[in-house]
Amino acid sequence: MVLPLELLQQIKPTDFTSQKEYEAWKKRIFKLLEAGLLMHPHLPLDNTSTDARRLRQIIRGAVERPLETGKNYESMQNLRSVVMSLACRSFDGSISEKCHWAEGFPLNLRIYRILLEACFDVNEPTSVIEEVDEVLELIKKTWEILGVNQMLHNLCFGWILFHRYVSTGQVESDLLFAANNLLMEIEKDAKAAKDADYSKILSSILNTILDWAGQRLRDYHDIFHDDNIDSLETVVSLGVLSATILVEGISQEYRGKKNQVDVAHDRVDTYIRSSLRTAFAQKLKKVNSSKKLSKNQPNHLPVLSILAQDVTELAFDEKTIFSPILKRWHPLAAGVAVATLHSCYGNELRQFVSGITELTPDAIQVLLAADKLEKNLVQIAVEDSVDSEDGGKSIIQEMPPYEAEAAIGNLAKSWINIRVDRLKEWVCRNLQQEVWNARANKESIAPSAVEVLRTIDETMEAFFMLPIPMHSVLLPELISGLDGCLQHYVLKAKSGCGSRNNFIPTMPALTRCTMGSKFGAFKRKEKLHTAQKRKSQVGTTNGDNSFGVPQLCCRINTFQHIRKELEVLEKKTVHQLRSSHFTRTDNITNGIEKRFELSAASSVEAIQQLSEAIAYKVIFHDLSHVLWDGLYVGEVSSSRIEPFLQELEHYLEIISSTVHDRVRTRVITDIMKASFEGFLLVLLAGGPSRAFTHQDSDIIEEDFKFLCDLFWSNGDGLPADLIDKFSTSVRSILPLYHNDTESLIEEFKRLTLESYGSSAKSRLPLPPTSGQWNPTEPNTVLRVLCYRSDETAVKFLKKAYNLPKKL
Repeated sequence: MVLPLELLQQIKPTDFTSQKEYEAWKKRIFKLLEAGLLMHPHLPLDNTSTDARRLRQIIRGAVERPLETGKNYESMQNLRSVVMSLACRSFDGSISEKCHWAEGFPLNLRIYRILLEACFDVNEPTSVIEEVDEVLELIKKTWEILGVNQMLHNLCFGWILFHRYVSTGQVESDLLFAANNLLMEIEKDAKAAKDADYSKILSSILNTILDWAGQRLRDYHDIFHDDNIDSLETVVSLGVLSATILVEGISQEYRGKKNQVDVAHDRVDTYIRSSLRTAFAQKLKKVNSSKKLSKNQPNHLPVLSILAQDVTELAFDEKTIFSPILKRWHPLAAGVAVATLHSCYGNELRQFVSGITELTPDAIQVLLAADKLEKNLVQIAVEDSVDSEDGGKSIIQEMPPYEAEAAIGNLAKSWINIRVDRLKEWVCRNLQQEVWNARANKESIAPSAVEVLRTIDETMEAFFMLPIPMHSVLLPELISGLDGCLQHYVLKAKSGCGSRNNFIPTMPALTRCTMGSKFGAFKRKEKLHTAQKRKSQVGTTNGDNSFGVPQLCCRINTFQHIRKELEVLEKKTVHQLRSSHFTRTDNITNGIEKRFELSAASSVEAIQQLSEAIAYKVIFHDLSHVLWDGLYVGEVSSSRIEPFLQELEHYLEIISSTVHDRVRTRVITDIMKASFEGFLLVLLAGGPSRAFTHQDSDIIEEDFKFLCDLFWSNGDGLPADLIDKFSTSVRSILPLYHNDTESLIEEFKRLTLESYGSSAKSRLPLPPTSGQWNPTEPNTVLRVLCYRSDETAVKFLKKAYNLPKKL
């Protein structure tokens, strides 16, 4: 049975001395049903349960209007129906014959807490009845029935006392004091507790107490005054005990760190800092408000000067009134308080100084007031920490001084920022106008770069002329800003110049040679088609003359000039630092040689990128008509490499006469590498307009020798070992053209079988194009076969892959 339901139906109004007493009893029964079926049910309720919603409506209605509980009344039948429906639920969703209407433990605790409320006077809610001891003895007789023990009693009674204090306006401090005493007992109980239900309820109650205490203590300056200051110690004790039990009594994680954590100290530290920050904010708001009212009055004090006086008063009040109480848990309570005030005022002072463009009388007045305030705060901190282990060092470290030097430093930083911003604007504006004319000066560098470097040099000169005592401290910030401007110049100057991938042609699909049609109108049409197709594939820049080869050379010279000038500037800076009267010797060369590292690194990277861009632009774009569209198109003997070499030599002369000698070798080496790559692309991916016979191998090899000789230039060009190093790939592939077709086919089969294993025996797979040409790579050998003008090669490719004759 559901006992409250049966009692409701069986007990009559005549069993009570009055109807009022009967109605009060019924209300208690309804609360019991609500607690057992809705608040602490045996099985958790679904949020959408209609029975739960109906029961709430019935109970709400019974409170407003008495419910008839006779057996035959419809209201009672409805109540019984919904109660039994909720009580007889089972885990599988079916209706059980047994009732498990409430979760015993939480319901029992709820009943026990209600019983404990009998200890209070009905007419004076803040007073405990005189017979409290006798009542408690009676209540304790329910322990066995309700499953309560001394630990649970302490927890419940402590909560009742605390809750009664809070709910009655927080005026009876004896209630709070009694709750705190019980919490001390609970602290002992918690250390021995192993019951999970107890720990869960303990955690819930303590978190509630901790939240309440925290709200008051995080703003104790506003909450506690002369009339209630006596309760501060009890509130702190409640908060600290709650936090301690939660961490030490419940948390498993804490038990391995007992020597590392001081919960009480940390908690009170947090309260002090929080309350002082709030009190400071209120003072600041008040000063700002009064300032607005008196802004038209003559000889008014600056806001921060008035605030410094108010903060001084606040600090002495803290030392006299609050710190003696808080010192019980935090030995440096006053020190932490003044350190917090020091930090808060320091934040405002820094904002004030950051808005100063010059040292005005107001600024001086504020700095003097700040200095006086700081001396008072430091004095309180020192006195408070005389007996501490570190002599107050930790607190003093939290109070970085308000030095006039810091204000001067900020003004100097403002000076730096203005000049850096001005240089950024200049760089952006002048780069848009730069035409990169290699003949603009004898060094073939951009005039805009000369101007940027001159501005940087003048800025550095002006910086060392500033009458400040911290050149070495502020120098990294100045150089960082100038370095960023110069890096921006380099990055913008190289943008849009292209790279290897912009110019390298797209490789056409594999085809096999067309026998018997190597000459004539068909080949001419195919050649024209290929040239047109190539034109659409060539990566270009934006068509602007500023991206021509001479202009790109001018850019490279400019980046090299920047690198050289940065080295000079760094040496000059070291000399200027040594000449400064205020600079300590240990700060002079501290990392100065790497200060312009961003722009220096960007210049190196830009030289590398543009060198490669020039190479691939020349080979695959500017000379595409004599290389990609001309070399070996049609008859090999009549389309050899001489036209390409003639035009390439012309470009090499332009580059040699334009590019700075420190980077000239690099650029020409990149052109050589690109030309070797282009030569291989013609041989291995030149499209259906090209075909090579076995006899053409000598011509190809001779042409490549001519290409290498161009870069060697009878010893006046690149070193022979450098040419040998980068020509290795081509030289390793050229012997394939000397091999007869049958040997090539056998070699291709062997390499393919090695790569793919036995799966390639039934049908040769088509090896993918890696672009890493190598005589031992199947795709490379296959491409030699694709361009072999030979019946055997054509039939093999037709049978193995059914390759088309044209695109």
